[in-house]
Amino acid sequence: MHVPFVKTTLANGLDVIVHQDRRAPLAAVNVWYHVGSKNERPGLTGLAHLFEHLMFEGSEHQPGGYFPPLQEAGASLNGSTSTDRTNYWELVPSNALTLALWMEADRMGWLLPALSQERFETQRAVVLNERRQSYENRPYGLAQFVVMETMFPPEHPYHWPTIGRPADLEAATLDDVKAFFARYYHPGNASLTIAGDVDVDAGIALADRLFGAIPRGDHVPPPITPALEPLAARRLWMPDRVDVPRLYVSWRSPGLFARGDAELDLIGDVLGNARTSRLYRRLVHDRRIAVELAAGQMSRELIGTFQIVASAAPGHSLDELEAAILEEVDRFAADGPTDDELDRGRAQAEAAFVFRLQSLGGFGGKADQLNAYNVYCDSPDGFAQDLARYVDASADDLRSAAAWLRPDRAITLSVVPAGRPDLAASGSEPVAEGAGR
Repeated sequence: MHVPFVKTTLANGLDVIVHQDRRAPLAAVNVWYHVGSKNERPGLTGLAHLFEHLMFEGSEHQPGGYFPPLQEAGASLNGSTSTDRTNYWELVPSNALTLALWMEADRMGWLLPALSQERFETQRAVVLNERRQSYENRPYGLAQFVVMETMFPPEHPYHWPTIGRPADLEAATLDDVKAFFARYYHPGNASLTIAGDVDVDAGIALADRLFGAIPRGDHVPPPITPALEPLAARRLWMPDRVDVPRLYVSWRSPGLFARGDAELDLIGDVLGNARTSRLYRRLVHDRRIAVELAAGQMSRELIGTFQIVASAAPGHSLDELEAAILEEVDRFAADGPTDDELDRGRAQAEAAFVFRLQSLGGFGGKADQLNAYNVYCDSPDGFAQDLARYVDASADDLRSAAAWLRPDRAITLSVVPAGRPDLAASGSEPVAEGAGR
């Protein structure tokens, strides 16, 4: 599996990757900044996600906003922020490639002159409202925040949520925001991919012409990460405006591309990611003690997490769910996958890779993946090696990786209807007041 490309690095440090695909008159522009919430610090969280909004507000030479010119040209566009990175993309008719690249260059090099106090406050209010709608007022919306707070100490970059804490966002100043941009959003900390109906040499020359005058920026040191003590089991419960009790069982796990990462991805499939999975069959189909179930590895750059989530069926307790979950995890750790399960997991992984390659741009398309491998692996050519982690994984590899899922290192969180702590898994303590906020 290979996606042909040419990579060069401009004099100012910007990586430029060009992939030619002339099957349609389309061009994908994709920019990754190697900055996410892991680059923030306690007391000043949420800035990386805030910039996901501010970057669409306009820049010095295009102060009227980012969407109108591109949408008038027929583009689709978006951006996203994670703990580890921020990406922005446009998919345009190929005759609008210069416009898309010019827009990206202008906000990389000339965003701050257009970033006013009014724009900052407007987008901060939008983010705070997004937080209320997507997390605080959404059933189970704060559960993941509590899990991560419990799993990582306060000084660890994964302790706080990517969307940030309201108090931090409200306390941030325009100078704080500008300093954050200057530190992370520059060519030396970015990777640009142009994919589609484009000549390779012309694409590189165009990138150099539009981005080449932007200063490199200072070297970005890796985030400060405290040494982590082995995770001790915790049992917590929190009330929420929900009708159905839900159980979250979570572990620390290997980081992105580390040994065991792909194997735990496959274990997630075997345990809980389809109607044929072990936990779905047992909890939802056969015993009917759960109404929904999911399991999976959340790969992150510094360290990963693995989680199993199940909601109780009427008349059944979270203790029943937990006992069945831990029994299946123990059985898997002892026996590993069957041949059929392993073959199915490998086939699903291969199909997912092929499926993603069908898209030129957007989230997960070829342009996005070339940037992902370039940022995380220092080479855009990571497709085959990444897939090999899955198709070469053996039953013994999966059994070894399952050792991460020890009951004595699990964070178990019960989310129960307000006023019903009796529905929590036994032995749980209430979360601290303000947890997840």
